[in-house]
Amino acid sequence: MITKNKVVTIKYTLKDEDGDVIDEATDAEPMAYIQGAGNIIPGLEAALDGKDTGANLQLHLTPDEGFGPRDDDLLEALPKEAFPSEDIAPGMQFHAPGEDGPRILTVLKVEDNRVIVDGNHPLAGMTLDFDVTVLGVRDATPEELE
Repeated sequence: MITKNKVVTIKYTLKDEDGDVIDEATDAEPMAYIQGAGNIIPGLEAALDGKDTGANLQLHLTPDEGFGPRDDDLLEALPKEAFPSEDIAPGMQFHAPGEDGPRILTVLKVEDNRVIVDGNHPLAGMTLDFDVTVLGVRDATPEELE
């Protein structure tokens, strides 16, 4: 049974509100995480708690249960010279240090001497639909818990 500190292996299909597939983990390439460690979005972790191998769930998660609401305060203009390349284009993503650890910045617009970036998670503000199957549950090793 899925409880805190168990290693859980799942396969899933993640779709947006329009039914377009955003991401998936398959039988051939499943995803593993440690329950209770905050490694996956809150709504998915809560829904899986107490389930067993073989459980299949269809979830409709709000932004608060997923990657959070969009925050316009995470839009900012940075000097162009702060980027490693002159070939910066909208849609490019960069890793940057943040208050809560590393974050991804997505380039929205490139102007003469500055770059407008978005620090929101790319799926922030989105309602997410998951089809999840639990493939396995086991105790985490001490090394994994570190």
